[in-house]
Amino acid sequence: MRSALDFNSLKVFVAVVERESFVGASKILEMPTSNVSRCISQLEAKLNLQLIERSTRHMKLTQAGQLLYTRAKPLLDALEQTETELTLRQVQLKGPLRICIPNEIGPALLGSAIADFACQYPDVEISCVTNLSGLESLRDDLDFAIIITRGRMDDSDYIARHLMTIPCTVVAAPSVIERYGMPSHIQQFEELPCITTVSALKGAPWQFVNTKGEFETIKVKGHYRVNSGEMAGRAAVSGVGFAILSKQACQPYIHDGRLIEVEFEQPAAPLQLFALYSSRRYLPAKTRALIDFIQQTLSNIASAT
Repeated sequence: MRSALDFNSLKVFVAVVERESFVGASKILEMPTSNVSRCISQLEAKLNLQLIERSTRHMKLTQAGQLLYTRAKPLLDALEQTETELTLRQVQLKGPLRICIPNEIGPALLGSAIADFACQYPDVEISCVTNLSGLESLRDDLDFAIIITRGRMDDSDYIARHLMTIPCTVVAAPSVIERYGMPSHIQQFEELPCITTVSALKGAPWQFVNTKGEFETIKVKGHYRVNSGEMAGRAAVSGVGFAILSKQACQPYIHDGRLIEVEFEQPAAPLQLFALYSSRRYLPAKTRALIDFIQQTLSNIASAT
């Protein structure tokens, strides 16, 4: 059975009682006096009770009206207080903020930015976990996750905000080039020893960008699998096989000759850093502020390199 009482009707009724007139209630509620009068009449009709005795000179609460006012007033006050608290939580830089960043590259790229944000906004209680679960981690009651991906990102119900592009290149140790020769086309990696991932980057990190700007995936001979860029880099230096690494990470090894860059007409697809969250419209201020802070920090890093 549907209740005769609703929030709006009670709000109008309480305003009439406290302002002691329909005109006074109409001013505080910013609605026509006729609408206020109609709302009270409809409420009385639904309850089949007279709540207010009216005359041309005064109005008086009936016993039923007094009971309704006594019970409704604290309920409305509590609801208004709750609305205020919810609004403040949405706009204030305060309270818990649970995030997930990729392990290894996450602390290196984002550790200082998140720490600086925590110093600047001490009322934000940050809980940060590091793993490669990415999209799945958002199901663990997190506010947002930062993921690293290569190639086309899978469709999802989450908002993806691009943070940074990390150029990559194919490299190998001189001993690998000496043994297998310098590859001239990317299809050769189907037969050459390659360092790939176990589960990171969807387990298929060998993607290139063709002349049309489209992603081209090569099913490489992955005889050595890791979920760590550092592990892949060390394996490449040791001569385990060919690897796709971030240019910045392997540049020192290319410079001193421990790695040789293998260049093709189709460059290796870059790594992309995204912030994932569930809603743009109702994104809390603290969440938006941290994502903005991280993006600005990464932009400064990219400009400096």
